[in-house]
Amino acid sequence: MRDLLGQILELLPDQAVALARIVDRTGAGPRETGAAMAMTGDGRVLGSLSGGCVESAVLAAAGQVLLDGRASLERFAAADELTVGLPCGGEIEVFVERLDHDDLPVLHALHTALDAHRPVAYATTLESIPDRKLLRPDDTAPWRGLDHDAAALLTAGHNGLIGAQDGTPAQAARPRTFVQVFRSPARMILAGANDYTRAVTVAAANLGYHVTVVDARETFTTPARFPAADEVVIDWPHRYLEAEQRAGRIDERTVLCVLTHDPKFDVPLLATALGLPALAFIGALGSRRAHADRTARLRDTGLLDSDIARVRSPLGLDLAAHTPEETAISILAHILATRGSATARPLADLDGPIHRRPD
Repeated sequence: MRDLLGQILELLPDQAVALARIVDRTGAGPRETGAAMAMTGDGRVLGSLSGGCVESAVLAAAGQVLLDGRASLERFAAADELTVGLPCGGEIEVFVERLDHDDLPVLHALHTALDAHRPVAYATTLESIPDRKLLRPDDTAPWRGLDHDAAALLTAGHNGLIGAQDGTPAQAARPRTFVQVFRSPARMILAGANDYTRAVTVAAANLGYHVTVVDARETFTTPARFPAADEVVIDWPHRYLEAEQRAGRIDERTVLCVLTHDPKFDVPLLATALGLPALAFIGALGSRRAHADRTARLRDTGLLDSDIARVRSPLGLDLAAHTPEETAISILAHILATRGSATARPLADLDGPIHRRPD
């Protein structure tokens, strides 16, 4: 959508435009969610969704949307001899909506935010008459019971669907909504090339994190061992973190998990991390005895107990996890609960709505 926005803004003062976006994708697909195509009333087409696989069907829907003004949700699965679909075998949902001059204010605001390189999310309810909302990191105003979920996607830095998904009466209060996020993904840096790290990369990637695995041991630190990681770096972890900070690639959303179990890696890295101005989460895997030893070593570097208390260790929630895959769920649950200031207690034990706002 970013690439088409300027052209759409030029067209809207004089004519309506049908905008089609991929709002969900399962399996292989030609493009990611948020990919957009637009059509004008005179049949002019901007952009592409699939390189030709489903364009004809989408354009037919766009023509109808321009005529009656009611949005349409189109689903495309694997193609066969009789149906329009995707030869790659995946599935996509495409939302087609009508934009006109009434939508200029929110689209101009989106364009301004993108030009200024400010993080922003553009939320659209998947209703026949869509509701649209521009969200920024500092927004606090409620919006259709969806603002907290949308804010979580904006924090994470990835697109997603929120709201009721099953056609229940709750959908009227919390309609199914596509949130398109214009922000780089939040980072997760995992120190230590081991089986636990590999399991965490898979779980973290599914949550939209940009995952980096870093370890100084070249034998273990290979892309083949960590296929779900975005980056696999051979370096001393504390030296890598210092370099990333100098390069401006560490921010208040960055998560650091120390999974090495080795003081010669753990202590320099944690001492460096605790000296940085902004990290969302610092965690260290290990037993209580290991953390007590680590704490003593950190004190020897001159750190105060109040600083060391920022390290969440033993890392993870009490889920009786044993395998690397179970431990990964425990770790990610700990990170999510901290990010959302949540209790991490069973929802059945709590009162009130499950989609609560943080305190």
